[in-house]
Amino acid sequence: MRVVTWNLWWRFGPWAERQKAILAVLRELRPDVVGLQEVWAHAPRADGENLAEWLAGELGLHWAWAPSPAPERWQRRIGDDTVGIGTAVLSRWPVVERAVLRLPVPEELDDGRLALYARLDAPGHQVPFFTAHLTSGGHASAVRREQTAALADFVAGHRHGTGFPPVVTGDFNARPEAPEVRLLRARRLHDAWEHAGPGRPSGTWDTANPYVAHADGEPSVRIDYVHVGPPGPGGLGRVRAARRAGDGPVDGVWPSDHAAVVADLDDGRAATAAPGTPGS
Repeated sequence: MRVVTWNLWWRFGPWAERQKAILAVLRELRPDVVGLQEVWAHAPRADGENLAEWLAGELGLHWAWAPSPAPERWQRRIGDDTVGIGTAVLSRWPVVERAVLRLPVPEELDDGRLALYARLDAPGHQVPFFTAHLTSGGHASAVRREQTAALADFVAGHRHGTGFPPVVTGDFNARPEAPEVRLLRARRLHDAWEHAGPGRPSGTWDTANPYVAHADGEPSVRIDYVHVGPPGPGGLGRVRAARRAGDGPVDGVWPSDHAAVVADLDDGRAATAAPGTPGS
């Protein structure tokens, strides 16, 4: 089972050209499930278009969407109050259950960050899938720790009834060694990147990306994650590989200010799947 997580940089920069590049990357990856952050959607009084819905239609996937309840700070940055922002899941299989968690945050930092849960009706087992977007800023580690704790409780409340472990994705705006990320490991959610090939570039906030604002000499960092619970029966959900994607231009256009993370998980069909395909 191929899992992708990607922050799509909302409606910033050359978004119409980026939209095509995002689709091209996802089409090449052929994912089974995708967690998306900073997804734009027009209000009904405009054209009503939703980027997640459009991607799902182009890729032949199901989708689930959770709009931010507080988009105003985002809208002021682009000067357009008709565009919403939210978190989404794309899935090869139907979404049979969903829930949304508004992540805790002080009022002065509240821009509507969410976690979205979607239970996916995969063959032979249901998959409890989560994607989240934590508060940004180097000063906000304590806020992110509280958000991660709430997310871990949210996961615990929805991981029942299936042998497949929970899959928790998202933009955590924190380095792997940060306390908020270590908290997930303490809750038995393991970083899929541990299974990346030796020497693979890991930075998802990459200074090679022209959209990334950075000081001279600042290194690239990994702030986007796929975490997976302990494997189920027969190794179900075990991480087999991890890597970046969307980490370069497509026809001269960088798709986002973040690179995506791709993780291939054992879905019980490994023995029959062809090498290099989703589910392998």
